[in-house]
Amino acid sequence: MCDYIISGAGLFGSVFAQQTKAAGKSVLVIDKRPHIAGNIYTEKVEGIDVHRYGAHIFHTNNKEVWDYVGRFATFNRFTNSPVANYKGELYSLPFNMYTFNRMWGVVMPEEAAAKIAEQRAAAGITEPRNLEEQAISLVGTDIYEKLVKGYTQKQWGRPCDQLPSFIIKRLPVRLTFDNNYFNALYQGIPVGGYTRLVEKLLEGIEVRLGIDYLEYRNELNALAERVVYTGPIDAYFGYRLGALEYRSVRFETELLDMPNFQGNAAVNYTDAETPYTRIIEHKWFTFGKDEQGNDLPKTVISREYSSEWHPGDEPYYPVNDEKNGALYARYRALADGESRVIFGGRLGEYRYYDMDAVIASALNCAARELNR
Repeated sequence: MCDYIISGAGLFGSVFAQQTKAAGKSVLVIDKRPHIAGNIYTEKVEGIDVHRYGAHIFHTNNKEVWDYVGRFATFNRFTNSPVANYKGELYSLPFNMYTFNRMWGVVMPEEAAAKIAEQRAAAGITEPRNLEEQAISLVGTDIYEKLVKGYTQKQWGRPCDQLPSFIIKRLPVRLTFDNNYFNALYQGIPVGGYTRLVEKLLEGIEVRLGIDYLEYRNELNALAERVVYTGPIDAYFGYRLGALEYRSVRFETELLDMPNFQGNAAVNYTDAETPYTRIIEHKWFTFGKDEQGNDLPKTVISREYSSEWHPGDEPYYPVNDEKNGALYARYRALADGESRVIFGGRLGEYRYYDMDAVIASALNCAARELNR
């Protein structure tokens, strides 16, 4: 017997495991994958930390979370400054004065603000009802058409006027020349990769890989007082109320015998005709160098293709529209009746989480458990 069985060795499960183990609880962590770290898993290829499940840049304004992860990893000074490629035209992301200069030739912030206001007025939008109207309100029609529309429709598989407006509210728009996408107080990439960070979190904790909790639920439940489940909440209940919708991502990853493919960690392809949403060049997360500071002679790129989720695919992004929100609420009611089970993380709570929010959620959840 143990105090906790934790299904999922990603961030939520690993932080919860570390906290409860440090408090003297007995913990067993299982994961159906052959590796720890969930979607933040990184692996070494020719000295490059490759983000197998897509780019992850740690950023937070939460000092408690930053101090916590600092106990387990040293972070570099990487700043996310992606580039948008629209049919060979390159634009700065986040949308800032470099973007507005490239798009309209304006130089002064008041010129950019006037251009956006002019296009917003021409569109006649007062209260944005969907993502398209929200985007035009923020950046005008020209930038919406070139840099938002095609990319967003590829990402979500739906026309922009059928997506909720809040999706685009996360997008930074600045009347400055600041290229820092997140503009968070603390940000960077763990030196040595995210897998090393999770290894430190799980130090001294028993981990069994290749075990699907749902397949062996009865046997596993008999081993523990409490269960922490971080998989899809609808899968836990056998999809009895129907399946929640997700977007999935497929990656085409190549090792290239060249030192530099695109000169930046992330380039977004914003036209609708290019089938992938972006290309990640992994070495630039560590400034093109290995841990010893040596230049890396090769490079690894990943093309990302967004797709609708189907059973067997990896669920990445919950589709947080009204229909899915209502279905999740019904599953949440079922989950509240599972007295021995804690549902946590991106899939267990059916919400899009940044990494710092996952860690904060796990820390809070562990604190509540330990104070029961």
